[in-house]
Amino acid sequence: MKVLISGGAGYIGSTIASACLDDGITPVVVDNLITGRREFTAGRAFYEGDIADGALIDRVFTEHPDIAAVVHCAALIVVPDSVADPVGYYRANVAASLDFVSHLLRNGCQRMIFSSSGSIYEPGADFSVDEDSAIAPQSPYARTKAVCEAMFADIAAATSLRVLSLRYFNPIGADPALRTGLQLRRPSHALGKLIEAHETGAAFRVTGTDYPTRDGSGIRDYIHVWDLAAAHVAALRAFDEVLSGQRRHHVINLGTGTGTTVTELADAFNAVVAPPVAVVEAPRRPGDVVGAYTRSDRAARLLGWKTQYSIADGIRDSLRWAKVRDELLGDQP
Repeated sequence: MKVLISGGAGYIGSTIASACLDDGITPVVVDNLITGRREFTAGRAFYEGDIADGALIDRVFTEHPDIAAVVHCAALIVVPDSVADPVGYYRANVAASLDFVSHLLRNGCQRMIFSSSGSIYEPGADFSVDEDSAIAPQSPYARTKAVCEAMFADIAAATSLRVLSLRYFNPIGADPALRTGLQLRRPSHALGKLIEAHETGAAFRVTGTDYPTRDGSGIRDYIHVWDLAAAHVAALRAFDEVLSGQRRHHVINLGTGTGTTVTELADAFNAVVAPPVAVVEAPRRPGDVVGAYTRSDRAARLLGWKTQYSIADGIRDSLRWAKVRDELLGDQP
């Protein structure tokens, strides 16, 4: 099987490509390298450019007519940035995706897996959600994912394209073989900030401690990125079975099923490092939300998939990646 991965030079897309290779699936990568890294495309068919570029996508399919499916990961993903620049986020995540799908249809593509987000949900009273929970995105970034899902469902209903939307929760860790990891030296999410604090001796700031959770900090479902990548391989293998008959679009949550607060993440981090990182309270950032975790077993039922890695594994692999990142990617932020 050959698969086109948009955004395949980014953190998640490149890790999915590695998992595909390990499972005998050949990845073809399209990435504009705005946030992706060329180093992550080594040994893989790679096309540098934008998913909205019809001529580029046509060339990909001309040179790889045996592409059987597309994994659409290309997107901007930083919540505070989306609050500051909603126009840029809607252009990159929604408008470009619409153009991309039109190019896929023109080239006869009938299978697409979409990288969606658990941030589109309205959490339940216990902050858990399943695929039938209410949709109530709280940031421009999250709204772009919800808009894309609705757009793809409409397109699937009227065309030959079938779409499986995988709603991610909070990826951590790195490829255990250290082929890929977070490309940013100073990522803005909680684990990235914990690693930065550990390296610099600064305190870790828990941004938002007035949420109605058990300790006041936001709650997340931290999933190892390699588990996430393995779910995509399972989804590619099970695609025709999951989307059969009249079903043209379906959604599946990808998470551990366990809610972990940011403070609990900091405690888990301090359990595997020395000396421990100091933890202080700080105000919420623009776009921050309380968070959620999945209670669904749909991924297990439909994909035969479940997580294999713990939060401690994700922390350890993130720390391992941080030690080699500069050597592998060069001295860039």
